Amino acid sequence: MKKKILGIIVGAVIAMQLVPYGKGHSNPPVVKEPQWDSVRTKDLFSRACGDCHSNGTKWPWYSNVAPVSWLVQHDVKEGREKFNVSVWGVQKKNEGEEAAEEMMKGDMPPWFYVMPHPEAKLSEQETSDLINGLKATFAEKESGEHGKAESGHEEEDED
Repeated sequence: MKKKILGIIVGAVIAMQLVPYGKGHSNPPVVKEPQWDSVRTKDLFSRACGDCHSNGTKWPWYSNVAPVSWLVQHDVKEGREKFNVSVWGVQKKNEGEEAAEEMMKGDMPPWFYVMPHPEAKLSEQETSDLINGLKATFAEKESGEHGKAESGHEEEDED
């Protein structure tokens, strides 16, 4: 009986690998990024948030193994839809102004992300620095713009 149950479980896990969802690991090009208040903010953001909230996702080996691949794909897709610094100013819905609030509440980065990504666990000082940097980066500017975008290409000055 135990062998039969084990066989069913192994068969189910093998069958799950045939489901294509979660294996299309794409990193679209960076269109525009916010004008970060500092290099430190950008570095801390990349370390703790960048895998889900940018187009620079590092896809770990387990993101190829179902059913974990399904969860990873879902989290990256949802993260990019809500807040993606790689399409800043282009994406219609981008909740950048909520980023600091989510960090302050302790909701980001999520515990289940930090477990396999120890580099995303920030010290109290790093968390404080990131929150302040996010506030400075995404705060409403005097001109009324949110997080002024900068492209990856240098633009020529027009006189």
